[in-house]
Amino acid sequence: MDKLFAGTRKIYSKTLLIGGLAHFIHDGFTDMLYVFFPIWQAQFSLTFTEIGFLKTLFSGTMAGLQVPSSYLAYRIGEIRLLLLGTVLTSLTVCLYGWATAPLVLGCLLIAGGVGSSVQHPLSSSLIANVYTDTGTRRAALSMFNVAGDIGKLFLPAGASLLISQYSWQAASQAVGIIGIGIAIILFKNSKKISRNVQQEHAKCASKLVEWKAGKGFWALLMIGVIDSSTRMGFLTFFPFILQENGAGVTTIGLVLSLVFAGGAMGKFICGTLAAKVGILRSVIITEVFTALCILGMLAFSLHIEIMLSLLLGVALNGTSSILYGSVPDLVTEENRKQAFAIFYTATIAAGAVSPWVYGAASDVIGIKTSVILVALVVLLVIPLTIPIRGKLTC
Repeated sequence: MDKLFAGTRKIYSKTLLIGGLAHFIHDGFTDMLYVFFPIWQAQFSLTFTEIGFLKTLFSGTMAGLQVPSSYLAYRIGEIRLLLLGTVLTSLTVCLYGWATAPLVLGCLLIAGGVGSSVQHPLSSSLIANVYTDTGTRRAALSMFNVAGDIGKLFLPAGASLLISQYSWQAASQAVGIIGIGIAIILFKNSKKISRNVQQEHAKCASKLVEWKAGKGFWALLMIGVIDSSTRMGFLTFFPFILQENGAGVTTIGLVLSLVFAGGAMGKFICGTLAAKVGILRSVIITEVFTALCILGMLAFSLHIEIMLSLLLGVALNGTSSILYGSVPDLVTEENRKQAFAIFYTATIAAGAVSPWVYGAASDVIGIKTSVILVALVVLLVIPLTIPIRGKLTC
């Protein structure tokens, strides 16, 4: 009995490790782009609209393939597809440095989006399927989200440091090699997961299940869409706000690292807040605080912006773990994989389109006015919490 318990616990830890490492590297790759955008703008003479479009190419591809990747996993296996996606994205990051024109860069970003499209739905469903208890599942998904925030913290910071010492080309190649190393670690650990568990999940996945979701799921989805679109829209152009205030590449990397460090802290802070005041109230509090922090970044000097960046990260990224962790509470177990795929598709798609939209707006009305618009859109989540009341458990 003790051996069975130890084996089960090992499966849990290995599954969480695989999902966490995949989230670490893919989220790190995604948010590392914010460091490169000002450099690419200068090198390729790009407008804000074109910068936003580059972000849309990566995130849009990643979003559009979430649902197809969840179905493809039924045929070739979740872990195998996760490994292939990690290798593909890592290789494209290595090749950024050889991009000689925006068109080549755009093609690489599309390829990177293809590779990253497998990560969110497959990692989330792997973890949710192993951790069947509501409380432990929410905690495991929270740890999974923290791993992504740690990637957001270290990869942009490491890239900015390498850029300041060497070049942006060398930085992208070094980070891409790290991604390939992560893929090797994933491969070695994936072999240790029990075959019986994988076969059981594959058997459940092979069944055709009618998709059903209530109003609560769709309301949560809309909250996620607003949260993602405002976060991605703001972060894409935040480096340019810092640049206007005299920040260099190293300072921009530092501020972004503080924002992402705050995001990792925000997972725990928002989790504690949710336990104290409830999930929906914590969402409202964090989104209102997000709007205030965004407006504060426009009102203060660079030194104060640096000091506020940690608080901004707590508010900006902390809400997401609450939203992702609530998905299983609003759908049946049979619909869980599709629910995660649909949720990630919608939220990442919103985050993909918003930089393009806000970039076009910035070219017309100015970047500061666009950022004010972002702050106001955040507040739209408040009425959307009404259909979910009484349907979530902490």
